[in-house]
Amino acid sequence: MDPELRRRLVDRYRCGQAEVVSSLDAITAEELDRCHPGEWSAREVVHHLADSETTSYVRLRKLIAEDDAVIHGYDEELFSRRLHYDRPIDADLALLEAVRRSSAELLDSLSEAEWSKVGTHTDSGTYSVHVWLEIYAAHAHDHADQIRRARRGER
Repeated sequence: MDPELRRRLVDRYRCGQAEVVSSLDAITAEELDRCHPGEWSAREVVHHLADSETTSYVRLRKLIAEDDAVIHGYDEELFSRRLHYDRPIDADLALLEAVRRSSAELLDSLSEAEWSKVGTHTDSGTYSVHVWLEIYAAHAHDHADQIRRARRGER
């Protein structure tokens, strides 16, 4: 991956949590739980982000620390059904911020050899540090857009 593209993706990753917080600005209780059938509410999206980001935190570290790391998938829908996604969101927003800040600091310190590390994802096959970055640089931004749509009652 081109170093300039990598830097832009790291910067995008770094500001993802702020984008989520912005999408929740002045949210009402009704908006926090509004959703179409089969869609997640803003509240559920925040909990998903915390679960996904803590999973990504471990994935990144496994990729860097282990040779031929195995990255396990997880069932997002199962998590949403069993991990009480109807609870308050403040702790998970703080968790999202802390995990992203920590991982961004780690990304800033990687050598070229570490950027080249590759493992195997149990669901999708070859999985590299660069693939990880491409996915998670967009993840919070995509869900911030989802929160905005849910607040407006859109899909």
